[in-house]
Amino acid sequence: MTELDWSEFGPETVAIRAGQRRTGEQEHSDPIFATSSYVFGSAAEAAARFSGKEPGNIYSRFTNPTVRAFEERLAALEGGERCIAVASGMAAIASVGFGLLKAGDHVVCSRGVFGNTVLLFQNYFAKFGVETDFVGLTDYEAWERAIRPQTRFLFLETPSNPLTEIADIRRLADLAHARGCLLVVDNCFCTPALQRPLELGADIVVHSATKYLDGQGRCVGGAVVGPRELLDKEIYPFLRTGGPSMSPFNAWVFLKGMETLGLRMTAHCDNASLLAEWLSSQSWIERVHYPGLATHPQHELAKRQQKGGGGIVSFDVAGGRDAAWRLIDATRMISITANLGDTKTTITHPASTTHGRLSAEDRLAAGIGDGLVRIAVGLESQEDLRADLSRSFTRA
Repeated sequence: MTELDWSEFGPETVAIRAGQRRTGEQEHSDPIFATSSYVFGSAAEAAARFSGKEPGNIYSRFTNPTVRAFEERLAALEGGERCIAVASGMAAIASVGFGLLKAGDHVVCSRGVFGNTVLLFQNYFAKFGVETDFVGLTDYEAWERAIRPQTRFLFLETPSNPLTEIADIRRLADLAHARGCLLVVDNCFCTPALQRPLELGADIVVHSATKYLDGQGRCVGGAVVGPRELLDKEIYPFLRTGGPSMSPFNAWVFLKGMETLGLRMTAHCDNASLLAEWLSSQSWIERVHYPGLATHPQHELAKRQQKGGGGIVSFDVAGGRDAAWRLIDATRMISITANLGDTKTTITHPASTTHGRLSAEDRLAAGIGDGLVRIAVGLESQEDLRADLSRSFTRA
């Protein structure tokens, strides 16, 4: 297959065709290379591959054609030079940390991130002498005050989980670079179909491919995207040695998922926007969090930075945890699960699930109250979603 410059093509085309290299069988669909190892033509060739003097497959922990196709496709979609695929979204963040950080380094992280991300920095990287300060996502003065000479990178999610706050990526990138730091952005909620952080100045993008890149809740995986030199020098050696590898089967599933990414993200945004507007009109809702609403504090920024509001809608109900749990338990069609990015709509109580391992103080600082409910809006009928929520409130 002829090598193409994917920067010349639209994202819909890139999501379908980038990364594929047909074998001698001339298959039209991407193949799965279900092999752990590869045969060399000679001892000299094996030595050249292992030493890095000659490119080629070595061992599927760190070289596999199906995984490589996924990497090339996602890198092209994000506008990055290089992608490294790993076993999960948390493995992607861990790989960035283990690749870039050493004892004595410092990280500034937004409070508005996935609960396990907080714990990774707070409980685990801290064991190796890395300090982390947490700041409000949109408090830019706090970001600037928190940076030290030892700060290696700033880390954030935008939109945030679960309050859908929006950070000005370009502003934080300029701040990071002025102080000699890198900016790492988790782009899980938007995907490159809605937002491309590298174009806005970010240095590294991380993904949980488990979410929208798959799109149907089938497999677990993650990825790191960024400059080739930085990833090859700092992140790839950790993958090769530490082994947080993506399986070929999962990579193949993600390749299939990305073929419909643009269509699905448009549909998720449309459905979420309609649901958010409807929730805003309901007397039993205290507040709705969705970037597509004019009432969202960063609505104008979201319009400039994203191609849509995304598929996540959160809202506060009066009565705290008991009221939130009754509402969730009374749903009949919506799935009670903490996963997101699925064609099936899911509902969860962040304070006791995704952020349940945080202290009450940390949850309060992040703005995650006991009455908060998060919905990852899927692709079902809008009327059915409204009916299920209306019915659940009445029963609750």
